[in-house]
Amino acid sequence: MLQESKYQNVCCHVCENECRISQGSIGRCGRYENENGIISEIYQDKYLIVCPIKIETMPMLNFHPGGRFLQLSTVGCNFDCPGCISTVIVREMNPESKALQPLSPEQVIDKAIQNDCKGIAFLMNDPLAAFETFISVATLAKSKGLLVGCSSNGYFSLESVKRILPVIDFINIGIKGLSEKDYRACSGFKGFAPVLRNIKMLHEAGVHIELACIHKKYNGPELLELCSVIKKISAKIPMQVMRFIPLEGADPEQEPLIRETESFSQKMREFLDYVYVFNSPGTKELDSCCSKCGETVVHRDFYGPMGARLLKISATNLQDIKCPKCEHSSGICGKAEVTDFRENDFQGGYPFTRALEIVESILIAIGAENKSEVVHVWEHLLCNNKMQDLHHGIQRVDKYLDLIRSFGSLIYREKAANELVSYLEDKTALVKLACSNQPHRPRVYYVMGKPQFCIKGERFENNLVEICNGISVNKEIEISGRPGMTIDQEIVEKLNPEIIFISAFISNSPTDFYNECVDKNIRIDAVRNKRIHTAPIPSSDFGGPRWILGLMNIANEMYKGAFAFDISKEAEAFHNRFYGGIFNLEDVNRSFGKPDSTWTWGAHSIRD
Repeated sequence: MLQESKYQNVCCHVCENECRISQGSIGRCGRYENENGIISEIYQDKYLIVCPIKIETMPMLNFHPGGRFLQLSTVGCNFDCPGCISTVIVREMNPESKALQPLSPEQVIDKAIQNDCKGIAFLMNDPLAAFETFISVATLAKSKGLLVGCSSNGYFSLESVKRILPVIDFINIGIKGLSEKDYRACSGFKGFAPVLRNIKMLHEAGVHIELACIHKKYNGPELLELCSVIKKISAKIPMQVMRFIPLEGADPEQEPLIRETESFSQKMREFLDYVYVFNSPGTKELDSCCSKCGETVVHRDFYGPMGARLLKISATNLQDIKCPKCEHSSGICGKAEVTDFRENDFQGGYPFTRALEIVESILIAIGAENKSEVVHVWEHLLCNNKMQDLHHGIQRVDKYLDLIRSFGSLIYREKAANELVSYLEDKTALVKLACSNQPHRPRVYYVMGKPQFCIKGERFENNLVEICNGISVNKEIEISGRPGMTIDQEIVEKLNPEIIFISAFISNSPTDFYNECVDKNIRIDAVRNKRIHTAPIPSSDFGGPRWILGLMNIANEMYKGAFAFDISKEAEAFHNRFYGGIFNLEDVNRSFGKPDSTWTWGAHSIRD
């Protein structure tokens, strides 16, 4: 119970929006109701995800590096942010879905202990959407000697922040901006002030805080002002800079290049000691460096959207991590652990939401008319432990086509599913036949973001290369990571690819990519001959069924002059046929799920 009142119009004090809820109604976030003057949580003790993760997946970088924590995720959020990376679970997953598993606080803590976790972490959707659940579990966890943390937008009311102080050890707070306009766009109706108040209260109480902000093309001055504000609290609070990736309805024009975000992060370091760059595969800006001499103390790698992977700790004492060169404090709290633990495929952090988006993209392409059809298929996968099957199914074209047929059967759209399968089969066969007649098989290297971030050989993109009769050099080396890992320059040079393709999801400018290769003196044929490419349409070589456009682009670039697929015309035809809309490149973003930034449920054409 959150509050009692003799009045029938009751104020909810969970978040700073403090909705006034009339008798029998629910608040703006849809997670709290007024029943006879009592505000209570509607979907208490229900979880969409419960699994062990490394804390860097959360992401949390300066707190117990390498530590294993139990991820807890529910559904819903008190905010509604444009381009939210968690849209599928905060706005589209039905909170009454059977995919949510009921677990008592005791059962949750038992799972944490059974999985040898240091603690629990609520993430991906905000604990403010399940506040009583969070408090109950956190209280029990503390009594069992476990650590407690969460990711949040930080919009706790004064009453709720006081309630969490005794039970929380660490928190990642996502900053939406400094202006009232920024917060109103996310449904935070009192601006940044409550978040700043809460940061101060948490810091004074000794809670480990890491902040996350989004770098867009034009918000640099505001982020520097944010750094100045945070410095007044403490220059040692880590700042995670999320390079903006346009998803859902977000504006693609706001996406900065990796180089731009890396360069801007240096300016932020003039204010704060620890600044990290996310969403940039291959970047060195995920490493922890000594704030005094600049020596690298902790080495990390990209680990999917908004995630990091611990690689190595240079310090000799893992309980009190200091710079190995000058013995200056690293700013890292807690004992580090370097183990081989890995999350399962699509478990841990945001790859889970990408998986649900891929399913959604297929269903939209076969005519799904409402979110309930999508939720039905999500439930089928989640309730029957088929997420691993999904992961394997999206790595090869033949398996992908089987998925389409399977999903068509689940929502009774077999005809539309077969139509999509036939289209993809025919186009793939056309490309395969034409490429098989080419006299030379080029050596192709597929990367994500930067020259040394090699995607895993078994991934779908490399399958597309092989369909085009290319040799995937990615398959010649053993790599781990998710979706790949940074490899040594010497290995890249030994592979000596003739052509490089940059992923169309977390991509990079071919010009920037080439310039970095030149700066690093990477000696390979692809650089010498300037054969570095990315798909002209975002997210068109993996995930959603528009991968067929990526396949045609790969054929175009691998055999210059031999093919002339008009990708724009092909995209127009594909969008018209399977999305019931007009293709506009300016509206296409990096979401796997939706066809473009303007697409909404109920506003698209219904197919037969």
